[in-house]
Amino acid sequence: MKRNYQKLLEQTIEEAQREPKTPTLLLHSCCAPCSSYCLEYLAEYFSITVFYYNPNIDSKEEYQKRALEQQRLIAALPVKYPISFLLGEYEQQRFYDTVRGHEQEKEGGERCFLCYELRLREAAERAKELNMDYFTTTLSISPLKNAEKLNEIGERLAEEYGVAYLYSDFKKKNGYKRSVELSAEYGMYRQDYCGCVFSKKQREEERAAKASANCGPDAAR
Repeated sequence: MKRNYQKLLEQTIEEAQREPKTPTLLLHSCCAPCSSYCLEYLAEYFSITVFYYNPNIDSKEEYQKRALEQQRLIAALPVKYPISFLLGEYEQQRFYDTVRGHEQEKEGGERCFLCYELRLREAAERAKELNMDYFTTTLSISPLKNAEKLNEIGERLAEEYGVAYLYSDFKKKNGYKRSVELSAEYGMYRQDYCGCVFSKKQREEERAAKASANCGPDAAR
């Protein structure tokens, strides 16, 4: 039976609210726009540390640009509990080593799953080091990301590192739509590719194919 990750998240929040202290959460973030709804929602219940670690990003300049945008959002977003920020190292070669042999796959396949685990593993390690109650990722907010696979990886890493994984499918309850609204409200830098050179190339090819189709002999009919 397919699991309802949003319902599991709500159950965890309900249980956490019965505790005398505010639970801590290490939230891996892929970018500010994707984190916007997640932070608006979760900071009502958790003391959050945003962990920005994305070695898949295609250049150091892009990495730094997205990290700065993440910090800008955190400073501007009105939340119940304060949010802290933790910047991970830019380890591009680690990403390439992780996905070697899967370079030609389409987005959404095994290459992406390996990338999910790379980032979630680093998040789990940091959550353990910081003695956090939970860890999770913003990645499930994207319609292009496999929430079932993300939660499967998170659950396995939770057992390995001894830190609870916060199940989620943030695109539910109009989460993705809300993230688009918040991106516009805060004038955030928003990208049309996940960050890696492979997804960037795929987007460029898709745009070129669309432009070519629009300029074809039947386009003006």
